[in-house]
Amino acid sequence: MKQEYDFSKGKRGAVVPVPTGKTRVTIRLDQDILDWFRDEVDKAGGGNYQSLINLALRDFVSRRREPLENTLRRVIREELKRAG
Repeated sequence: MKQEYDFSKGKRGAVVPVPTGKTRVTIRLDQDILDWFRDEVDKAGGGNYQSLINLALRDFVSRRREPLENTLRRVIREELKRAG
């Protein structure tokens, strides 16, 4: 290990740039919710829990925009499929 290091060319900020189309935010989640997403990723054999949260939010938003008739049709199809 060196006695001194030269940080004169160091830069502040994120080490890894944020990918295009992504925005860095700070959000507070309940611990049980965060644990659930992390567990789901572990069960799937790996991945990114943040991507899973993003997918869940995207699904929620798309369903909220779905007209009531389409929602009813989708739910009925799902239930009929389960009933076999």
